[in-house]
Formats: sequence, structure tokens, C-alpha cells
Amino acid sequence: MYIKRLIINDIREYQNFFPVLLISGARQVGKSTLALHLNIDNYITLDDINMYEMAKNNPKGFIESLSKPVIIDEIQRLPQLLISIKEYVDKERINGEFILTGSASLQGFKEISDSLAGRIGIVELYPFSLKEKNESSENIIDIFSDDLNKYLLTKYEDISIEKDIIDGGYPEISKIDSAKGKYLWFSSYIRTYIESDAKELANIRNMDKFITMYKLCMFRSGSIFNKNDIQTQVGLDGRTFDSYFSVLEHTYQIQKLQPYFNNQLKRLVKTPKIFSIDTGVLCHLLQISTEDEFNKSPLKGEILETFIFSELLKANSYAQSRMNLYYYRTTDKKEIDFILEYSNKIIALEIKASKTVKKDDFKHIYNLKDEINKEFDKGIVLYMGDTFLQIDEDMYAVPIGFLK
Repeated sequence: MYIKRLIINDIREYQNFFPVLLISGARQVGKSTLALHLNIDNYITLDDINMYEMAKNNPKGFIESLSKPVIIDEIQRLPQLLISIKEYVDKERINGEFILTGSASLQGFKEISDSLAGRIGIVELYPFSLKEKNESSENIIDIFSDDLNKYLLTKYEDISIEKDIIDGGYPEISKIDSAKGKYLWFSSYIRTYIESDAKELANIRNMDKFITMYKLCMFRSGSIFNKNDIQTQVGLDGRTFDSYFSVLEHTYQIQKLQPYFNNQLKRLVKTPKIFSIDTGVLCHLLQISTEDEFNKSPLKGEILETFIFSELLKANSYAQSRMNLYYYRTTDKKEIDFILEYSNKIIALEIKASKTVKKDDFKHIYNLKDEINKEFDKGIVLYMGDTFLQIDEDMYAVPIGFLK
């Protein structure tokens, strides 16, 4: 069964304004399936060795020979093809002519992608959000910026998210019922990612060290990025580490979250955090496959924070009004998990892996409110309980089940 991706409306808008559209996202995230639902008859994939060789040997002739509009799948396998696409659209600009999909962001091919500036619209596709899994068109980013009083005292009983955290959001996992089947899928996914996507993007001289670095970065999901510590443990020089880390970023495995900065505020930490984009992959690497293992894990808090980050990232990619996402931490360790910034307003969001919430859980949010005053919109503590509560005039306790 096809589950509608909520970013589809943005894609149709881009088709109206740009001759080239790139749907970019991690391997197996559903890019090809989404592209094939755009009602375009002509489809080729560069995974087909014959197509790949034709495009590589005569890129200009290959592009000119294609019936348009056309979907070109796995463009990251031959990024040089973008130059021929650019030359073609410069001669005859018709919007919606080329739909490209790629398992790596164009930032990995910056010199080539810059040539398409003004000609290409880029959509980033992430694994399923909870709302998409439940076929809801709601968006939590839009909801958080709205009036939350309408939800007060709403109950979210018997809504568990532990399974959603362990499974993650990759479409194929939602079709697999058995624990063994999921284990095999994740094992295959990680192996294929390392052997295919990572190798294609970088000249990785020591694959063992790359794999070790990949795992160490994943295990630190939700933590401040201590580059020197990871680099030392793996045994890489700075230049090689940066090259390998950029591969993890450009293939949508790891993402940095920058700290919030405001000229009014002093003593702020300036180092980013890092997050795994999918908790299913993270839990697999941590050997967590049951709700009991998740609840007993010493990393439960970090995994939950990673899950919320992933949900915010997905929702923000197709929200009506995009927000800037940050985290907040002072040098004296006052920390707020997420800051959502929009229209000169701030929403502070804290995560609690407990079923109860008290006013003291908002203490760092109150501190921030006092510091920024008029810019403060509201504070939210997401918790594992079941009732939507108002703690103060602009402070809310929101069940994590609300995200479903």
C-alpha cells in the first residue's frame, strides 16, 4: 500500500517553477516510489549498467535523446551528468522537464551543483514521520506555533511510541512483522550503504576506520560533537576525519544541530550536537530490538531525544512556515533540548523520558524566557504521560503520543 508523502505538495510547486527538481534523501527512504507517483511516464535509473555506460560515455547525447519529462534515478552515481542537464535547460527552459533522485545531497558535489543555481529545486525526503505512518496530514511544527489551548486536558492513553522508536521510519520496515526480518533488513541496509553510497562519494582508504567512525558518531547521537575525541579513538588525521564525516552528512546518516545564538545572551556553548537521522538504524547498532531493551538502555534519553529531533526535522521539511532548529546550552550547563525559531519568536522544547511532569522541569525554559522576554512564544515539555496540560500561561506539558 502506498502511503502519501506529505512533501508531495512542495514537489508539485517546484515542478511549476524549475526545469530541474532533485528529490534527495537517504538510501531506501522512498525517493523512487515518490517520483513514480508524479505521473511521469519516462523513467531511467543509473543503477542499470547499460544506462550508466551510455550516460557516462556520451552525457550530452544521452540527455538530448531522452523523452521529456523524465525521471533520472540515482543521479549521485554520475553527478557529471548535471552539467549536460544544465546545458540542455539553458537552450530550452521548460519547467518540470527533469525529475532527479539521489542518495546524496548536492553539497557533496558543490562545484557541479552550483552550475544549476536558479534552475533546480531541491526537496529533501526523510523517512516516514509518525503523522505519515498514521496517514495524518497534520504537521507538528505548524501545530506548535499555533494556539495550544484547544488541546488542553486531551488524553492520549494507550499510545505507545517505543515500537516506533525502535523501528524508525524507513518504508520497508513498516512492511516487516518479525524481529528477525527487521534485523536482517537493517543489517543489509547498513552493509549496502557502506559498500555502495559511502564508497561512491569518497576515496575511503581504510574502510574499517570509516565503519568504526560511523558507529562512534551514531552512538553519540544527541550529544555535543566532540570531534577530537572521536578522531583520536578512530586514529584519523583531521583532514581524513572531516572527509569521512562529510560523507555521513551528505548521505543523510548524521546531521549536526547548531546551538542557539542571540546577541542578548551571554555564555552560550558554540559547539553543535550530532544526531542520527533514523532511530531504527541507531537502535539496530545499539542492539536494541524490544521495548524492554529500550526502556532499560542507559542511552534511553539520548535515543528519545534523537527520535524527537528526527520528527522535527521531517515536519519542518514540509511545514507551512519553516522554522530554524537549534539547541540551547550555556557554559554553566543550563540546557534546553530544542529551540524552534520563527518570525522573531522562540518556542523552547524540552524532552522528558518520564510519565510525570512538574513545574521544575521547565526551569531552564523559564530562565530563557526571562533572558529574551518579548521574543519568547511558549515553552513545551514533551513527556511520556498521557494528558495535555497547561503548567503556566505559556508553558505546556505535551504527551509524546500527541506526535502520532
